[in-house]
Amino acid sequence: MRIDILTIFPSFFEVLDLSLVGKARQSGLLEITAHDLRDFTHDRHRTVDDTPYGGGAGMVMKPEPWGEAIDSIVGTGPSSATLVVPSPAGELFSQPIARELAAAEHLVFACGRYEGIDQRVVDHYAERMPVRLLSLGDYVLNGGEVAAMAMIEASARLVPGVIGNPESLVEESHEDGLLEYPIYTKPASWRGLEVPPVLLSGHHGEIAAWRRAQQLERTRAVRPELLD
Repeated sequence: MRIDILTIFPSFFEVLDLSLVGKARQSGLLEITAHDLRDFTHDRHRTVDDTPYGGGAGMVMKPEPWGEAIDSIVGTGPSSATLVVPSPAGELFSQPIARELAAAEHLVFACGRYEGIDQRVVDHYAERMPVRLLSLGDYVLNGGEVAAMAMIEASARLVPGVIGNPESLVEESHEDGLLEYPIYTKPASWRGLEVPPVLLSGHHGEIAAWRRAQQLERTRAVRPELLD
């Protein structure tokens, strides 16, 4: 999978050299490049923003640098890449969407700042390639970098070969629409707290039933809307 990231803070994404994503980059499973949006400006101040039409607080990111930057990655015609724009105005990012992104050959993340990116950028590229406006949740971040990082990790770990044991992906929260059951390891007793006896029983059917019941109980308590 190829991932290109456009941002005014390319060094932010150096963390992607760590852990499993970093190993996947080294092995060639993932090709991730962070590009500096300011490299596509033409004034000595490397300006990427201006005041909003119609008034209002804050600044809006100008369309010209974005157009040149995205064209430098996908060309000037129709593209099979998917443009991902982290935005509080987007659809809620989820595990199913992470799987959709993981199946793509090429993702381009546009990390906005200030009050966001001029809407014409989204409108223009929606005519040339799939565009996804995605939100991490009902809150606002200072920029798209944190959201892009979360989306990249959530999607990249689903690319075949990135996770050493693919079975571990099956039992995670949200894979079957429910939250994950509680997990335990050795020792069996710690600070007066015991591992549930069923997990020590060796009866796989009873363990599976207990885990399913725990999933339902946790989901009902924490995220009841998922049960709908």
